[in-house]
Amino acid sequence: MAYRNGTYIAFHANDTPNPTESDMKYYNTLRMWKVREDSDFSFINSHEKTGSVRDSSQKETLKRSLRERLNNSKNMILIIGNTTNQDTDWVPFEIEHAIDVCKIPIIAAYPAYTSILAPAELSNWWPKALADRINNRTAHVIHIPFKQNPITTAVSQFNFDNYPLGEGLGYYNREAYINWGLVNN
Repeated sequence: MAYRNGTYIAFHANDTPNPTESDMKYYNTLRMWKVREDSDFSFINSHEKTGSVRDSSQKETLKRSLRERLNNSKNMILIIGNTTNQDTDWVPFEIEHAIDVCKIPIIAAYPAYTSILAPAELSNWWPKALADRINNRTAHVIHIPFKQNPITTAVSQFNFDNYPLGEGLGYYNREAYINWGLVNN
């Protein structure tokens, strides 16, 4: 059995090597938060637990590596940006394996929001693989803004033994957002 202590991060790369033109910039933000000395942000990055995979690798080699990383993960951060729901390749594969095989919770992080109190209203942002699993109630998802405090809380709180409530539509209440300084009283 794999040692499942990592956090897997999924994002739509838009088939571009330029990270500023894709959601890779948010992945890099997570990595930056992690190394800052003045930050409490901490997680074990599942992508750093296995050897790197080059973009020129064969598709099956990439899938094998992604499966290994997911199998060693306790949860997944799914960065949901403007084009995530258009990805028909890697993000759906990652969602399917995370939910169907690994049974890990999804931390759906939305860069366009500062609070999320009605996640069902964001269904047009969801990739089909996620929407299908939320609708058939096999996904365990907490919907949060892409902000450091909510991500830190969710990563430390949810794993394969502790799922968010809400049958795929989990969210933090208004008081949590007030405590994080993201909304006013």
